[in-house]
Amino acid sequence: MADASKGIAVKYFDDQFDDEEVQYVFRKHPIVMRKGFIISMLAWLVGPVVMLILTYARPDNPPTLTLFFGSLVASIILGLLLLVPSWISWYFSVYIMTDQRLIQIVQKGLFTRSVVDIALPQIQMINYDISGLQETLLGFGTIRVQTYVGELVIHDVHHPAKTTKKLQLILRDLGISTAQLQL
Repeated sequence: MADASKGIAVKYFDDQFDDEEVQYVFRKHPIVMRKGFIISMLAWLVGPVVMLILTYARPDNPPTLTLFFGSLVASIILGLLLLVPSWISWYFSVYIMTDQRLIQIVQKGLFTRSVVDIALPQIQMINYDISGLQETLLGFGTIRVQTYVGELVIHDVHHPAKTTKKLQLILRDLGISTAQLQL
């Protein structure tokens, strides 16, 4: 993709080829951060609980409001720091479909990244699966991309039916035929 006004190619990600155009980008559902959210919320309770214990342990000399609010702010900062790794893993894990390939970039923690690159002609079929109450109510599921060399399973995708349809439409527009079987 070229920027007509400047005559240079626009790159949306590091490994993008010069003649490659991004067609669709999607992420997993934010529910994948639930463990980080729970740990963060528990950390938010540390300061107020400690102050409550100190209040009942020393009724003659209770903590001041300044100390209470200071511990509350410290707990919130601790909670946010504990949430950051989950957010980084979610935000930097991305799925990119270009006019040439499907790329899965998965960030695990702060220092581990894995990349799967599948040429579009290798894709045989794309299916999705929504199973269970939580997936149905929150609108996420699993997408399965069957290729000649195996299966790429993408868990916890937001609106898997819409995402699957979009991927199939892109493949159809590019002239790539896939079998349309639903799980």
